[in-house]
Amino acid sequence: MKAIVQERFGPPDVLRLVDTDLPEIGADDVLVRVHAAALNPYDWHMLRGDPLVARLMGVGLTRPKYRVAGLDAAGRVEAVGANVRGLQAGDEVFGFCPGAFAEYARAEADKVVPKPAGLTFEQAAAVPVAAATALRGIRDVGEVRAGHQVLVNGAAGGVGTYAVQIAAALGAEVTGVCSTGNVELVRSIGAAHVVDYTVEDFTDRHAHYDVILDNVGNRPLRRLRRALTPTGTLVLNAGGSPGRVVGAVGPMLRAVVVNGFVRQRLRILPTREDRAELLALTGLIEDGTLTPVVDRTYPLADTAEGLRHVEQGHARGKVVVTVA
Repeated sequence: MKAIVQERFGPPDVLRLVDTDLPEIGADDVLVRVHAAALNPYDWHMLRGDPLVARLMGVGLTRPKYRVAGLDAAGRVEAVGANVRGLQAGDEVFGFCPGAFAEYARAEADKVVPKPAGLTFEQAAAVPVAAATALRGIRDVGEVRAGHQVLVNGAAGGVGTYAVQIAAALGAEVTGVCSTGNVELVRSIGAAHVVDYTVEDFTDRHAHYDVILDNVGNRPLRRLRRALTPTGTLVLNAGGSPGRVVGAVGPMLRAVVVNGFVRQRLRILPTREDRAELLALTGLIEDGTLTPVVDRTYPLADTAEGLRHVEQGHARGKVVVTVA
């Protein structure tokens, strides 16, 4: 099969398209014929081993832990393990498939779910990591309720476009922060107010928010807290740029320390691969609450070019690789 592999840490140029063996599946796994895979900031972190501290946290010390890159995928089940129930060959699925930048990927059976019938494979591949992160940040960690004032920093990005829609669906009044070219997009997906960061710093405004979801990490903690209500919640979701030693880990640890001394809730957004979240997202998609925003697609051979675009931090929604 064709696959994008990485033998060492580095920029997108280290990626190669090669012929390699099909993944072997275990009794609790499925083999997925990948039709589309999404690119995430997660992927360039894995590609570069960045921040450096992440290499001590399971990314790999001297070389990438996973030879074939990618995590988000949508496709058809090709084969199932002996213990798998509820899935069979031919089923259309989406979810978390390590090694997704390939024609075939192995996935744990409980990490993929049936693809919503109304989505293309490209749209479905754009859902897992970004939409689950947004759901967790807005619904679970932020505990957003009807009437809340919610601000999403990075509202036009992968997580941000989902977060705006989810917060609006919960009855919040949403303010999205984005660049000039994305103002209309952010309004169209449910933001009541939009702050153009090229013109105005949202932390300088007189407005105060019950919940801030920060997907960018470009404002100091003290300024973010200034934009919160006295008992508001700040949800930190990564940020940073390539080439950092600690990246977003430093600001997150600082927030953990400060949280013990203030009335505001300063929270780190945890990462996980959760079947229940995939099913909840499926429900939101099927009832029309949630729609994936796909910026552009690249063929598998051009995955490195797609990652360069994601690294620049200006994608409108999700960037997707088409495989077959």
